Amino acid sequence: MDAQNYKLVWNDDFNYSGKPDPEKWNYETGFIRNLEEQIYTKRKKNVRVKNGKLEITALKEEYKNKRYDPDIQNYRMNTQYSEYTSGSVNTKDKFEFKYGRVEVRAKLPEGNGVWPAIWMLGSNFEEIEYPFAGEIDIMEHVGIEPQEVHATVHFPWDNQNGIKSKGGTKNLVDLATEFHVYSVEWTPEKIEFLIDNISFHTFTIDDAGVENNPFRKPFYLILNLALGGNWAGPVDPDILPQKFTIDYVRVYKQVEE
Repeated sequence: MDAQNYKLVWNDDFNYSGKPDPEKWNYETGFIRNLEEQIYTKRKKNVRVKNGKLEITALKEEYKNKRYDPDIQNYRMNTQYSEYTSGSVNTKDKFEFKYGRVEVRAKLPEGNGVWPAIWMLGSNFEEIEYPFAGEIDIMEHVGIEPQEVHATVHFPWDNQNGIKSKGGTKNLVDLATEFHVYSVEWTPEKIEFLIDNISFHTFTIDDAGVENNPFRKPFYLILNLALGGNWAGPVDPDILPQKFTIDYVRVYKQVEE
């Protein structure tokens, strides 16, 4: 990144202790998506800032679903208990942006069933059906592929599934033992994904179509540690607890010359 062309517009370096800054972060709670096995909570044992870092911790523990309703045919409601808890935070309605560079320095958890992610959803996600708001996955990792990082965009498409995905992968041997900087550079022309400032995948925004292209609208940030679900596979309970540790989150905007 050429520092002369970018200006820091939003950040959290986690130089405090306790809960995440409520001016910057929201919590997700309950069962949320992807048939994942964890319940997200607001508790500090799942989400806290300590020693200058955000720690999202997945635990093995029985936890009651506060939204339990056996008459509703949806796993988010009719599952009475979870065997696992974890955390998810986002910046919806607190910080949303169009175009810029995101940098997140993080160390990943390990083991079968873990699914940490650094990602973004279109700001109008709650108003329109998925995937019309678009999704930008800056970093996804599943423990069954211990050396692999995925970066992907998802957008609506006229096919059988109504969605198209374009992504790339990069292999690193020390994801769980060392911090790496996971980045995206989002311009009107492209979305480029980098690790430690080395590019490994680029998506051309025009490839998402002309009408209602989601990547020309604002997005918000999400950090979460999921377990199981429709990609990560069965959870190995013996690996828990596991931590997703984030050193900082920084967003830069390009400065006009």
